[in-house]
Amino acid sequence: MQKIEKALGFVLGALLALMVLDVTWQILTRFLPMQPSSYTEEVARYLLVWIGLLGGAYAYRKRSHLGIDLLTNALHGAKRRALQIFVVLVCFAFAALAMVYGGAKLMLLTFELEQYSAALGLPMGYVYSVLPLSGLLICLFSIDHLIELVTAKEELPADFDSEVHPYTDDAQPVEAQGQKEKQKQPEAAVEA
Repeated sequence: MQKIEKALGFVLGALLALMVLDVTWQILTRFLPMQPSSYTEEVARYLLVWIGLLGGAYAYRKRSHLGIDLLTNALHGAKRRALQIFVVLVCFAFAALAMVYGGAKLMLLTFELEQYSAALGLPMGYVYSVLPLSGLLICLFSIDHLIELVTAKEELPADFDSEVHPYTDDAQPVEAQGQKEKQKQPEAAVEA
């Protein structure tokens, strides 16, 4: 699984570098006494789509997606694990149904209808192929995370790191805990 993650990170970096070069070329040809490039805007748009969808799969693997985890943080033990498993199963179902199944149908339909991009003449099915690809990656990462949750012997922490968020009563940042202890010390000295 680590090899897939590293390969995906490399592909994302390469696509981002390619997009930067493409947009730079677009700007240069617009302002230099050359004929403006006609295809660079379309290439940048399709690269952005690929980076966004593959980046979503990469962020899912790294557990970097925005999530509301107040309930997960409030639960402990078997209840927390059950909720985490449920969330992973919902993510798997969405990726399998919407992205893999729906994306594959869309990709095949555009190949069947022979839709081509305006500037490049590229079959649009290739552009849409990123939907089932990123969906498959999310499904694969979901299965890995599910195995991790089921086989863990001890309670896994929630994705939310409560030690750095000061708005909960029992989880204060380290600096705030130190300040509270300093505030309590003079009171203890007065009582003694």
